[in-house]
Amino acid sequence: MTTKDPIRAHPHSVAELCEEGKRLYADALRAGRITRTEAAAAPCLVEFALLHPDPDDPEWLRPVPPTAALAQRLRPIEREIQDRRTLAVELTDTFEPFLAISAQDRSMAHAITVLEGSERINAAIQLAIAECQSEILTVQPGGGRSEEILREAVKRSQSIIERGITMRTLYQHTARHSQGTIAYAEYMKQGKVEVRTLEELVDRLMVFDRTVAYIPAQEDGQVALELRHPGLVTYLANVFEQLWQRASPLLEEAPYGPPTDGITGVQRSIARLLIEGHVDEAIARRLGMNVRTCRAHIAKIAAALGSGSRAQLGYLIAQSGILEQDKPR
Repeated sequence: MTTKDPIRAHPHSVAELCEEGKRLYADALRAGRITRTEAAAAPCLVEFALLHPDPDDPEWLRPVPPTAALAQRLRPIEREIQDRRTLAVELTDTFEPFLAISAQDRSMAHAITVLEGSERINAAIQLAIAECQSEILTVQPGGGRSEEILREAVKRSQSIIERGITMRTLYQHTARHSQGTIAYAEYMKQGKVEVRTLEELVDRLMVFDRTVAYIPAQEDGQVALELRHPGLVTYLANVFEQLWQRASPLLEEAPYGPPTDGITGVQRSIARLLIEGHVDEAIARRLGMNVRTCRAHIAKIAAALGSGSRAQLGYLIAQSGILEQDKPR
């Protein structure tokens, strides 16, 4: 006579009911009861209270209805879930005021971003162009652009035209002497693009949808600032609007008046800056021309007024009355 191995307790949870337990519990539900001998093969059924003694016959066990067994086990879980939800609401209420402060701090932290290197600057601008929805404002001081720069500008502008984005650009009057710039403006007429010129401009500026702006941070163009603070961007957009109102359409008649005593409008602008005490480099930078061109104009002014020295030139300009035409009437 061999001794049977004792039945070992099943090391699993009620959610992982063993195959024997599943089979016997199903048999008990179908028959309404099961013998203790049969149930001995799955002691987990009694451990998990899925079977209970038959009050009429101690040799039999009756199954607990699955709805009752499930409800009994879900009740503490649902209570725990409710407790955690209550705790989550309480935590949210406690920290909500601090979250608002933190969000404001993050917003301010990203209000000004320093972009170093032309590659990173161009990547940021390209992303701003791609994300732009309605309007681009740009200020581009200096004279005419090189063919390479204008080709790149045409490529970037193609998507702007196709998407129907409004674009306004300000150049300086000296750009009117660049055939490439004129051709670029003619090409851009097919879209919602306007180009105007002004004698003097602020430094470079780009504003997208009045939500983000870019300005240079160094003269060499290798460092720029990305501005997202609403107050700063609005201020720069307003500066642009004031300049725009004073500017003249590039494709219309030149804004300079007729020559006076053989001196052109651009030369009158140079003369005005000369008597204000500006050096050649500063005059050239403000009017968007190179220093050589600026000095050539100064030489023509001196010849027209019969000046033999720089000091005498300033006096003759003041006495000649050539700047009277530039005064508002």
